[in-house]
Amino acid sequence: MARPLRFRYAPGRWSRDRLRSEVLQPLDDNLGATMDGPWYRPPSGYDAVRFAMDNGDTALFIWTDGDDGPDGVDGGPGGYWLGNTETPSSLWRTEKYGFSEVPYPVSRWAERELLAQLRMESPWLAPYDHLAWFFLPVFLSKDGRESTRSFFIDHAAGFPDATAEEALQHYEDVLHTGALDEYREEMAGKLGTSEQLDLTRMTAAMGEFNVAKLLVEAGYEITPEIEVTTGHSIDFRADLPDNDGRDAILVEVTRPLPPDRRAANAATTAIRETVKTKTDGQLDAHAGGVVLLVDCSSFPDADWQPIVAEQPEVGHRPAVVFRRRPDGTTTGYRTGRLPLSLDDAIEFIADNEPAV
Repeated sequence: MARPLRFRYAPGRWSRDRLRSEVLQPLDDNLGATMDGPWYRPPSGYDAVRFAMDNGDTALFIWTDGDDGPDGVDGGPGGYWLGNTETPSSLWRTEKYGFSEVPYPVSRWAERELLAQLRMESPWLAPYDHLAWFFLPVFLSKDGRESTRSFFIDHAAGFPDATAEEALQHYEDVLHTGALDEYREEMAGKLGTSEQLDLTRMTAAMGEFNVAKLLVEAGYEITPEIEVTTGHSIDFRADLPDNDGRDAILVEVTRPLPPDRRAANAATTAIRETVKTKTDGQLDAHAGGVVLLVDCSSFPDADWQPIVAEQPEVGHRPAVVFRRRPDGTTTGYRTGRLPLSLDDAIEFIADNEPAV
């Protein structure tokens, strides 16, 4: 499975003649390809071309006689390749870099090119600028370009009883906060880039975005993927602004499947079984100090109501069990003494567990 889109940096002097012989020719021999000018003017000091393959693949190449180079590389002549097609052998030994690791003018130009292509191929993304930009590395990845887009347009990003437009607007609002922009490539990559649509994994990934929005709504600053001494990573660290890291709270997220998509025949059983996979792993290993947020946003009304009525223990404390709807409303309950103040983000039902 190919990874999300990344640049390959090829040091040395490049020209259109060299590109025709070392890049276009092998692509044309294998796939059928053309090389044309870019759709947008490249940044000052650069030249650029666009490759189009007969099978629908595309690639960009932008080069200069001297620039700052990607992170950790001295400047000089060089070119950047970015594409969702096979890599020509002339570029096999080149190093890969993320969008934030190459010079900003290169990254911004490439994003303009690819976003224009994305909106042309999937015009339903046009109203959702931040979402399109954030998930660009997977929306135009080699293997995942169809499955990741299908997840949003055909499956409402994992929300039951919701339209694609409602789900798209919800995640546009989630991402528009900018809280995850710095971690875009890591977080976008959680959707995966498989040709096969994996609703379980993709829906679970969106649980982290739901929790990110809840924490931001509650006034916390968030940092994803916190490595801890057990060798595990915890999904988020939540900090109050201007707190200098004091009293930071670790937050782990899990998203159970509704009963109709798992062996468990009851909603409460589905929650306990899913939480058990966490407590038998990194949460037990961490020996406390982690808040567990159980995202039941995949549950339709008929499955959520028994949970609300029973408010079962989930096998870990402190925990919050919640369900978010695409309009941003969130209801839930908590067990254990919660060190997070989430009253501004969640409507707690029959709450008997005061927060610290």
